[in-house]
Amino acid sequence: MPYRRINIWKTIDWWTIGLFFILIIAGWLSIYGASYDFDRVGIFDITGRAGNQLLWILISVVVGFSIIMVENDWYDIFAYWIYGFIIVLLIATIFLAPDIKGSRSWLVLGPLNLQPAEFSKFATALALSKFMNQYKFKLMDWKNFGIVLALIATPMLLTLMQHETGSALVILAFFIVLYREGMPGTFLFIGFCSILFFTLNIKYADLMLGETVVGEIIVLLLIIGIVTGWVYKVKKDKTLEKYALIGVLSLLSIATVIYAFHPYNLTIAAFSILGLLFLFLIGLAVKYWLRDYLFIAFFALFSVGFLFSVDYFFNKVLEPHQKTRIQVTLGVKDDPIGAGYNVKQSKIAIGSGGFWGKGYLNGTQTKLKYVPEQDTDFIFCTVGEEKGFLGTSIVLTLFLTLIIRLIFLAERQRSTFNRIYGYSVASIIFFHVAVNIGMVIGITPVIGIPLPFFSYGGSSLLAFTILLFIFLRLDAGRSERL
Repeated sequence: MPYRRINIWKTIDWWTIGLFFILIIAGWLSIYGASYDFDRVGIFDITGRAGNQLLWILISVVVGFSIIMVENDWYDIFAYWIYGFIIVLLIATIFLAPDIKGSRSWLVLGPLNLQPAEFSKFATALALSKFMNQYKFKLMDWKNFGIVLALIATPMLLTLMQHETGSALVILAFFIVLYREGMPGTFLFIGFCSILFFTLNIKYADLMLGETVVGEIIVLLLIIGIVTGWVYKVKKDKTLEKYALIGVLSLLSIATVIYAFHPYNLTIAAFSILGLLFLFLIGLAVKYWLRDYLFIAFFALFSVGFLFSVDYFFNKVLEPHQKTRIQVTLGVKDDPIGAGYNVKQSKIAIGSGGFWGKGYLNGTQTKLKYVPEQDTDFIFCTVGEEKGFLGTSIVLTLFLTLIIRLIFLAERQRSTFNRIYGYSVASIIFFHVAVNIGMVIGITPVIGIPLPFFSYGGSSLLAFTILLFIFLRLDAGRSERL
């Protein structure tokens, strides 16, 4: 394919680079604020956290601008090789990494510590972009969809084997990309239902209504409601679907009346109704030869199976500290000096900042080290205490602006490879920001993922810089092909 020469430095998106510099500088200053000690080193001293981070900032900037100078097609040609190398590195990490706080995710190379899981994000983004850039590619072809899921699941499972749950969950951000590329919203809806069912079942697992476990009956009633509404939405046979709706409401009413006079385990009634609904859906699928009904039937079956696997997963698969964190987040357990300590102190720090904040280097919670990990995963509480609501709003606005800008750049790409990679960058950054700030203010469990460009750590900063600057290079060269 013919090419034309363009001046990359004129076509590069300097607005995004400007946002990048604002974020890393703000992050550097916040790290100094979080790690500041009245009797210790200055902001430029490399023996301190801020000075060390400054070295990583300089390295990241050099790497970022070096990436811009590489030929555009290089990332497409070597996408699989990069992905394969990172997968090998992830496997090696499982066996070679030392145990640090229960996690085996850091490779120690002399004075240098690297976390390969951070680099798996851009490698997976490149591999997905390469695979989905095929001529006449159809995502919902089962073979293609299976390979895509395998590309996403492999680094995720390897990261889980390192006991690095947070980094593994970040890989789920790629499902946002798949939705943009043609994956039906039904899959996202099923994912949302899974989270909702899990949350309700855990939150109300110990609450009993006679012989009935409240968590189970709430989820079963939700499944009945979703399945009934879904059937009615198909509208293939309005009469039968109306009968189904009336039948479900009648059976629920009868079950409730019986319970009022003779209390029993309501789960039995809910199961009976779901069983009848399942048979009804199978009958409709056979009658009309319509897979929509079959899909709904198996959604009901999957939901019930998922409901009863939650207890096993929660008690047998999750580590004790992970279980406690989820229970604390859901309000099931109060552990202010244990698993809930970080979040409690973080919320105190943010709340004490008020609207304007206490001023730079004047935060008491952070200076007295009440908040653990306050310059890494909990860096946002330092911003809240020192700069208040105004400062946190500005930081959130900067991230929102960056994400919107990345989506805009992704949509203007001429190639599928560039577009998919651009959406991958936006999705990963969005996931990190949403979950990190969510855990700092106590609305999501503490899973230990950094705030992009803010949290202390060389691996994180370098990985995010590579992730972003590869896309900036792809965007700058979008007009090279004639």
